[in-house]
Amino acid sequence: MKKRCERSFFQQGAWQKYVWRALPAVISASVCDTLLIVLAVAGVSVIVQQLPMFKAVMMAGGFLFLLYMGWVTWNSRPKTSQDEKHTFTAKKQAVFAAAVSLLNPHAILDTIGVIGTSSLQYSGLEKWLFMAACIAVSWIWFSSLAIAGRLFQTMDTSGRLMVIVNKCSAAVMWAAAGYFGVSLFCN
Repeated sequence: MKKRCERSFFQQGAWQKYVWRALPAVISASVCDTLLIVLAVAGVSVIVQQLPMFKAVMMAGGFLFLLYMGWVTWNSRPKTSQDEKHTFTAKKQAVFAAAVSLLNPHAILDTIGVIGTSSLQYSGLEKWLFMAACIAVSWIWFSSLAIAGRLFQTMDTSGRLMVIVNKCSAAVMWAAAGYFGVSLFCN
């Protein structure tokens, strides 16, 4: 659904000794995503489409955010799940996930632009069902990322594959940043 630093949720699942210890990040991100989806479907997307300056500011912010997150991801080194100093506390997981969710212009634009705009074709009960489906997919997505991270760590105890995943993730972030950059100057 959204390229919202999924790497963070994936790695929280990988770094924790048990996948349930990544639940604070999963729940925080899912609640934030639920809020963004509700706002988008409730009509914020219609308002935002009327404010081209807001869109330009958000695109510029998304561009810078993704450049930075790509750089951080590219340079990150894998940690083992037993490396306790690299595992976040429950509070730190929740705060980080909320910050990545709510302060990420790309996530906001994605929610407003894709989900909010898509919801305009529905009305009444269909609109509520569309919103509920988007929320359900979001919760499933973040849960799946944590589980996949834990399974991945179990298979790749050396961390070599995680380096490849990080490099690929960074490339995707930079490609999305490039799209925002081009969109900013071509529209």
